[in-house]
This record gives sequence, C-alpha cells and structure tokens, in this order.
Amino acid sequence: MRGEAGAVAGSSSEERPGRRVLRDETVLVLALSLGASGVSALISFVGSVTRPGGLKDQAATLNASAAPGRPWLDLAWQLFGITTALVPVALVAHFLMRERQSLRTLGFDRSRPWPDLGRGAALAAVIGSTGIAFYLAARGLGFNLTVVPEALPDVWWKFPVLILSALQNAVVEEVIVVGYLLRRLGQLGWSPGSALMASSVLRGSYHLYQGIGGFIGNLVMGVVFVHLYRRWGRVGPLVVAHSLLDIGAFVGYALLAGKVGWLPTA
Repeated sequence: MRGEAGAVAGSSSEERPGRRVLRDETVLVLALSLGASGVSALISFVGSVTRPGGLKDQAATLNASAAPGRPWLDLAWQLFGITTALVPVALVAHFLMRERQSLRTLGFDRSRPWPDLGRGAALAAVIGSTGIAFYLAARGLGFNLTVVPEALPDVWWKFPVLILSALQNAVVEEVIVVGYLLRRLGQLGWSPGSALMASSVLRGSYHLYQGIGGFIGNLVMGVVFVHLYRRWGRVGPLVVAHSLLDIGAFVGYALLAGKVGWLPTA
C-alpha cells in the first residue's frame, strides 16, 4: 500500500518510538474512542438478547435529543458531543507528528479532492444499496434491532447537526480504524491478513448494539474498506463514502420515516 508502506519506510528507527510505546499509544487511542465503543456495544447487545422479545421488536436510536423540550441546550449538547468525539483524531495527528508525519500520511488531506470524491461517491452507491437490503433482511430474520437513525426535534438545526454527526462518524472511524490502526499494526509486525481482520472485527464490534446483522454487515464493509485503502493509499475516499452513507441514513430517515411502508420505525 503506497500510503502505509511509504510512510513506514520514510520514518527512520531514530524518529519512530519503540514497539512498546507504539503498542501502548494504540491501546490508549482505541480505549478513548472506538475500542471503548466496541465494549459498550457488546454490553448493549447482551442486554438486548437477554431482554424478553425478539431483537426486531427493540430499537437502537442514534442522534437522540440530549435535552428534550430545550432546543438551545439540546444544540449545545449535540455540538459538544460531535466536537469531543473528534479529539482522538487530534491525538492520532499528535502521535504522527512525533514521527515527522501527519494525517496526510494516511491520505486524509485535500491534495486529491476530485478523485477522493469520485471514488467515495461510487463506493457509497454500491455499499448503500446492498446495505439497506442486508439490514432489512437481517431485521426480518430477527438478527437485528430496529435502527432509528435520528430522533431529534423538528427545529432549524436538525439537518445541519445530522450532517455534522455523519461527518464526525466518518472521520473518526476511517482515520482511526483504517489508516492509523493499519499503520501501527504494520509497525508492530502484524501480517497484512491479521491487521485486516483486526480492523474489520473492530468495525463490526462497535456496531453490535444494532444486533448480529449490524456486526456482520460492518465487518464485511471493513474488509472492503481495508482492501481499497491498501489499493488507493488514502482514507480520503473512505471518509467521503462513509459520510455519504451516514448522511443518507440520517437525513433519509428524517424525511421518509412514517411515509414509506418499507422503512421500519420504532
């Protein structure tokens, strides 16, 4: 992979921290972000499967109101949550600086905007259509909760917040779970296959709160994203694809829920 291999080759042993430091910082980044989300999702999943009734009769709500009936306070909490969720990405950038690298090393920059947008849009179109079909099938078979992508009040900031939430999800997940994690695991001596599985299983794990379908679907998505990252050497197209997928899910649900028969609602 150009970005991953080139970045590793460009860092001398004197510039790069030792293996123990790299291992510890990787654990800390994950513990502050998506690794912790994976544990939380597992606990939530256990609670769901041990609760009376089937999974499809339960709901997993995203982007819920943080202060019902108080829109300005709610907005403050929404923006606070989005902003603080990006802190681990800033931490990744800080750790890369110690190697005289940056997020550009992972392909997260504006150096190739049109290829990133084109590849990301095409990827989102393919994954989006298959993802909806897989979710509906998994829910119908009882393997998935009913996912409610948004439950925000109908106020002026609803759609801007949903878009910002989608962008935050995309940046955090693709920078950390693909670019950063693959780089660090490669530096720690993991084989490409083992690193691919670790990244993909991690992605599936923090979607377990949705059910078994959420885990499997995102694990497969993780495998595809890792292969494409290694081919393109950039997380930029993955961030674009993920952003478009989440914007489509969040905004689409807000516009269509209760108006079309095929879209499950809580």
